[in-house]
Amino acid sequence: MMDSDDLIPLGKVIGTHGIRGELRVLSYSGEFTTLKALRRLLLRGERGDVMDVALAGVRLHGGKALIRLKGYDDINIVESLVGRELVVYRHQLPEPDEGEYYWHDLLGLRVISETGEDFGTLVDIIETGSNDVYVVADGNREYLFPALEEVVREIDLAGRTMTVSPLEGLLDL
Repeated sequence: MMDSDDLIPLGKVIGTHGIRGELRVLSYSGEFTTLKALRRLLLRGERGDVMDVALAGVRLHGGKALIRLKGYDDINIVESLVGRELVVYRHQLPEPDEGEYYWHDLLGLRVISETGEDFGTLVDIIETGSNDVYVVADGNREYLFPALEEVVREIDLAGRTMTVSPLEGLLDL
């Protein structure tokens, strides 16, 4: 039995392309390197049902990935897959480089200051042109912390905490 905590969402099937069964995929991370390296992946439906499929090919087209699945070579066969989420087992992902983290590992971290002030939980990550921004909420207030070394002092995945040193004036916004 698979543990849903071990399944990592990569993207979503948002449509078909052509008549030969290609699927258009929106990548949650905006990159397709991981998807291109896979041989198999899982397609999860809205009710949580999971299909194990083999990839026949991945190519980029208009900022989206187009994937072909082995045994699915007709638009009539793949139309029912639109809306499914692409997920993989955690062990299928490459280890991130030192100091880099997968978003799914950061979401849910408790965010505290170096002096112990609790800002809440990291609930979202916004991509910007220069750096990501971490959205932290405590139920009453939302904080935005830029993902910069001078702000994010430590990430402890095992302890599920992120220690920050807010820039002057950041908390006044």
